[in-house]
Amino acid sequence: MSKRINAIELRDVMTALDQIAPTSLAADWDNVGLLAGDPAQPVRRMLLTIDLTQAVFEEALKQQTDLIVAYHPPIFTGLKRIVPGPTPSGLIYHAIRHNIAVYALHTSLDVIPGGANDALAEIIGIIDPQPLQPADIGDAPACKVVVYVPISDVEDVSEAMWAAGAGVIGDNAKYKRCSFRTPGTGTFQGGDDSNPTIGQPGRFETVDEIRLETVAPISKLAAVIKAMLAAHSYEEPAYDIFSMKAVNPGVGQGRFGDLEKPVPVQKLIETIKVKLKLSTVGVIGPMRRSVHRAAVGAGSCGTMFRDVIREKCDFYLTGELKHHFALELQEAGVTTVCVGHSNSERFMCARLAHRLRTLCPTLTVAISKRDCDPFQWR
Repeated sequence: MSKRINAIELRDVMTALDQIAPTSLAADWDNVGLLAGDPAQPVRRMLLTIDLTQAVFEEALKQQTDLIVAYHPPIFTGLKRIVPGPTPSGLIYHAIRHNIAVYALHTSLDVIPGGANDALAEIIGIIDPQPLQPADIGDAPACKVVVYVPISDVEDVSEAMWAAGAGVIGDNAKYKRCSFRTPGTGTFQGGDDSNPTIGQPGRFETVDEIRLETVAPISKLAAVIKAMLAAHSYEEPAYDIFSMKAVNPGVGQGRFGDLEKPVPVQKLIETIKVKLKLSTVGVIGPMRRSVHRAAVGAGSCGTMFRDVIREKCDFYLTGELKHHFALELQEAGVTTVCVGHSNSERFMCARLAHRLRTLCPTLTVAISKRDCDPFQWR
């Protein structure tokens, strides 16, 4: 007897996909997530591919696929029409007609720990890989408040701000009453209608002050500012509020780091060919050297190669490069291996399938056999 496949709603598959590669981590120029389909529709079979092509779509039809999960978004920019044909818009048309949902991952799968870039780093043996370009994962729930205070006021102002909720760092309020203080000189000249705490109207004054910095939750910012103004002795205190960004050190584009021990370039190239199942690769730069520090970038990583040079890497593995970028790497003496855009990503389908079979055990998860690099390497 054949195994019975129990359908689950697409929204539940989307939850699993977002658990693997959160769409919130994708680049702001990208187009990831559900591109076509009804979150309530049933899914029994899904097909994983790098690109949605006519051949892949025909394969999906033959397998009675309910969901195509593509690495590259078939809808990348705005569509002006959706009509039959082999174009991206035409494939979306056919997918909708056949009730096949389409979901894209792309940079959300690139940047995550354990994603495409970490997998490439593993292939060439980078230990403790770090992102070349750490991701900005949105606004932090706190901001920084900076206020300029005469030395005589600094304790009163600090205590007032802390009492209102500022100065807390760490989970479960691990640290309280946190601040940073820098001495300096403040200057002002009050007008005729001013009432300065220090000095006289109309006269240029200098005052020994402290630049007081602390953090405040967004939810308590208004109360912190109100408390600061009440405790401050100046008629018009000078203060700044800076927004803060949340950064996850393990999330970002590319990876770099040291190898456990130096490896000859030729041996590293052969390892790449075996792991990515390639017979040929493109190589730029020195061949007779040992690699100590390396970097990787899945797909096409634009100007990220300059981060490779900045981090003093002597080897770079990527999918593709523009000609003048290749020249810059050559002049910098970085041995660079280009394997083809999709060849630097396709191996991730097997890893993704394994995760999805664990999270959605009742579904059939297949990897496309018709998906392939558009280039023929001879």
